[in-house]
Amino acid sequence: MTRVVAFSDAELRRRSDDLSAVLLRDPRYPGLRFRFTEARPRGSWYLVVRKRWHRIGAYPDQSAKVVLAALPEIRQRLAAEGAAAVSGWEQVGELLAWFADRLARNRSLSAKRKATAKSAITRHLIPRLGGLAIAEVSRSTLDRELVWPLQEQLSLEFVRLVFGLLADAFKKAHGLGLIAHNPMAGIRFSDFSRTKIKAKAARLRETQIKQLLDDLAEAIHDRPADAMLALLMLCHGNRVGETRRAQWPHVTLATRTWYLPAEHTKTRAAHSLPLTAQVCALLSWYRAEQQARGYSGQYLFPAKGGKCLSEKQASTAFTRLGKGQWTSHDLRKLARGCWAEQGIDFLIGELLINHAMGHNVQAYIQTTVEQRKRAALEQWHAFLDSKGFARIHGWKEGRNADSGNGPQAAPHKGCALIQETTIGEDSNA
Repeated sequence: MTRVVAFSDAELRRRSDDLSAVLLRDPRYPGLRFRFTEARPRGSWYLVVRKRWHRIGAYPDQSAKVVLAALPEIRQRLAAEGAAAVSGWEQVGELLAWFADRLARNRSLSAKRKATAKSAITRHLIPRLGGLAIAEVSRSTLDRELVWPLQEQLSLEFVRLVFGLLADAFKKAHGLGLIAHNPMAGIRFSDFSRTKIKAKAARLRETQIKQLLDDLAEAIHDRPADAMLALLMLCHGNRVGETRRAQWPHVTLATRTWYLPAEHTKTRAAHSLPLTAQVCALLSWYRAEQQARGYSGQYLFPAKGGKCLSEKQASTAFTRLGKGQWTSHDLRKLARGCWAEQGIDFLIGELLINHAMGHNVQAYIQTTVEQRKRAALEQWHAFLDSKGFARIHGWKEGRNADSGNGPQAAPHKGCALIQETTIGEDSNA
């Protein structure tokens, strides 16, 4: 139903609650229409000329105040060019400045992703393309001004990331009606380079695990937090960002579970990890060590100011541990590669390292594979025990001569706490 109103932002907000109001018009502005989408209060602005509807913007990205102020210019451009848009941008730099601000205010993006996008836009895209007219964007100009100069200085993988941000900026601006057409539509990165981008080779291999654990066994006495950060990543294949944010209230030894809330994960989906007896023993010891040093806060890896370890501080810790030979991500690669070698099911491995999954898979995994995840980690940690992990968490490997069973773990004193102690409140209950 079409309603006659006086266009204003307040009026649009008020009408958004009226589901019968779908199309709005204002007699003061002939031809201007506003249509609500299903995702109220969002909507689209249209200018109707000779019975043809031209989409000129999206609400609330373009407010009523902005559209009404730009309407005379839009009418002129529509008459002259046959196309209209609210922004009036002429140069790529104007579009990129808008897109950078949009990304910075997007709450669904992680701080790391925002920082990467900001750096790519401010250090590469705007300096190289900022003064270029939007109408001049083409394969040849992008090749000459952006892709080919960048590939001389930076990795092809990063150049593709920069190109992807530019393409996304144009696509979003066009979808919102801010530009009349998208000059990058149909342009692909493969137009500029057919070179296959190879994944970085892992710098840690299975044959190095024993030496790695020996080094961590030594480091845990002088720098327990550094060693624990690396050990938890090795044991579970976590990302460093997920691990450094770990909190004691999310660790429950009674149920042997570590809960990672959605805001701490790259996939923005809550994640849970089964804790083996070895890791429970290690965590019990580490918490006691923290308390002996006078810390009783919520973070496993605290920093000054009541916060967790920062990304830079975590990187510095791995610089100390790896001595330039390996990084935090190499631990994640090592764990995932060894799981594959040990025959652990592919899906279980992907779930453990928290790769993004489709909706149907996520619904399925909630009820069917927690035990398989636990069994996989128990298998992995038993293997690590054979390489020296037992020396760190305090269990002793032995063999039951009467039964003929394989190696059995004898409980460390910290494991006695498992049956009666919960380190933190179980936030996943």
